[in-house]
Amino acid sequence: MVNQVYDVVVIGGGVAGAALLYSLATFTDLKRVALLEKYPSVASVNSKATNNSQTIHCGDIETNYTLEKAIKVRRSAQMLVCYGSQLPPALRDQIIYQFPKMVLGVGSQECEFLRQRYEVFKPHFTGMQLLEKAQIAEIEPNVVRLNGGDRPEELVAIAILGEYTAINYGALAQSFVEQAQAVTDKTVDLKLGYPVQSIELVGSNYQITTAEGTVTARFVVVSAGGHSLLFAHRMGIGLEYSCLPVAGNFYFTPEILNGKVYTVQNDKLPFAAIHGDPDITVPGKTRFGPTALPLPLLERNNLKTLIDYLEVLKLDGTVASVLGDLLKVKDIRNYIFKNMAFEVPLVNRRLFLQDARKIVPSLQLEDLEFAHGIGGIRPQLIDRTQRKLILGQAEIDPGEGIRFNITPSPGATTCLGNAEQDLLRIQQHLGCNFDRSWFEAESISMAQS
Repeated sequence: MVNQVYDVVVIGGGVAGAALLYSLATFTDLKRVALLEKYPSVASVNSKATNNSQTIHCGDIETNYTLEKAIKVRRSAQMLVCYGSQLPPALRDQIIYQFPKMVLGVGSQECEFLRQRYEVFKPHFTGMQLLEKAQIAEIEPNVVRLNGGDRPEELVAIAILGEYTAINYGALAQSFVEQAQAVTDKTVDLKLGYPVQSIELVGSNYQITTAEGTVTARFVVVSAGGHSLLFAHRMGIGLEYSCLPVAGNFYFTPEILNGKVYTVQNDKLPFAAIHGDPDITVPGKTRFGPTALPLPLLERNNLKTLIDYLEVLKLDGTVASVLGDLLKVKDIRNYIFKNMAFEVPLVNRRLFLQDARKIVPSLQLEDLEFAHGIGGIRPQLIDRTQRKLILGQAEIDPGEGIRFNITPSPGATTCLGNAEQDLLRIQQHLGCNFDRSWFEAESISMAQS
């Protein structure tokens, strides 16, 4: 069979790769694009609904976001809402969901922090409401009630009501692929069960060797989580980066929250604070978490990726120094040790109960059930040059017709925004047309107003 040349090949069938495939098919004049995914279906790893918090992150209740970052992330979040809202209702209702959401301040210090944050963010996030204890109880009674009355602590919440706040990223990824393949005047190939073995620049094109044969492309985008860095390293690219994979675990309780309840982030911790969410895949359950623990794997529950991790870690004095510096921070050290204790049978549920009671004070031990098979891995990058941990997503672009996207949270939320940036680089390299009007449309800016 003749090896056909694709204009662009996307490696990785998570929501980021699927969003790019959709955008290539819909908004450019490129005629031949393909997506390669090593598993038999798309969204089989971190984009799978059970492996993430199912949240549309907007920066409004994520207290570790600066205003600048929140405004930037919100634009991408609004793209998701705009895309989902335009789908037929039956499909839309399987992808995006409306729940109330809030970030809860407990105690005078956190409450004052949220009051100040509200004043700064409110002009830019007009849907925000500042709720006192009685107003919180109207929306989330179990957050306030304790022993027949109200819990004693001072409570304040920043809440957003009546908006799309939850999403099934796996269903979204599948929708992106289906929409891309519905474009009739282009070749849009989905190659499932195509594990990539190597990527090599041959002349002006890239040859991608897979277990099923060779694929040739004029431009390559690798959106494969921690494996993006592995492929980069094997090509001698991005060697200034190492990787710290962080795994998250969750617990189920009976349905005791009506919506999403986040807690104030400790700004010394590069990990998410505990939150409670309705689980869109398990009706009648509320999911609490995550716990966070470094895990030497690039994919959760895939021991084969231990070897991949050791290769991408590139452990040396610099990496060891960065990790050592993290452990020198008391809050981080205590947090890691505490999360290690969360893995110890018999004591794990009791320890987690203490944290979960910050959200629901009446929660009992028998209410908590470890959520087996729930939770993914975030491949946080370590910058060996700057000797620090990079929080959030990153990309490596040597400017040679190939990009590597490493997209931990909020990378799923920003999948369309990231696709927009990929398309700009593809346009620059290939000289194709890119109709950016949808990304800049007023409907995007109005999607959550």
